[in-house]
Amino acid sequence: MYFYKTEISGVFIIKPKKHGNHNGKWFDSYDKEEFNKLGIKNEFVLEKQYYYKYGNIIGLGFQNGKFAQAKLISVIQGQTLNIAVDLRKKSPTFGKHISALLNDQENNMLFIPRGFAHGYSIQSDTAILTIKTDNLRSIYHQKGIIYNDPDLKINWGIPDDKIIIANEILDWPTFKQWQQQSKKTR
Repeated sequence: MYFYKTEISGVFIIKPKKHGNHNGKWFDSYDKEEFNKLGIKNEFVLEKQYYYKYGNIIGLGFQNGKFAQAKLISVIQGQTLNIAVDLRKKSPTFGKHISALLNDQENNMLFIPRGFAHGYSIQSDTAILTIKTDNLRSIYHQKGIIYNDPDLKINWGIPDDKIIIANEILDWPTFKQWQQQSKKTR
């Protein structure tokens, strides 16, 4: 596996070492020893598969407190644009984001440590992606930031008239509102 640092500390784009012959191809989609060499000690306890159609934007979601999650994202079919927003208050990149295009041709992956909001948009007709997490899901600790936050200025790669959004995430706060809310709950 090849690990590529991003502009944000702790976030990696991972490219597998592919092998193949006339019968097909194969690669490791996770290797604990390779992750440990980089100091990534997360143990994944949950893996979910998601299927969406073009234009869907999911996120920017995260879990807080004892249910915070690190994630390993990969695409089985299609293409997605993944966004990670740094929510670590003491980080020099707090409030910054990176984007990574993941697809079934390159088989690249994205590792996001705890302390980030994550979202993605579907760039192909359909896409199936998997997300491994190092913590279980808790609906009581699920939070989010509105996908079209004016300060984050995220380009989701989808024309406005083609965007599909779930109603429940339309009520999520902006980044500034989330900052104010999190100050009140300390």
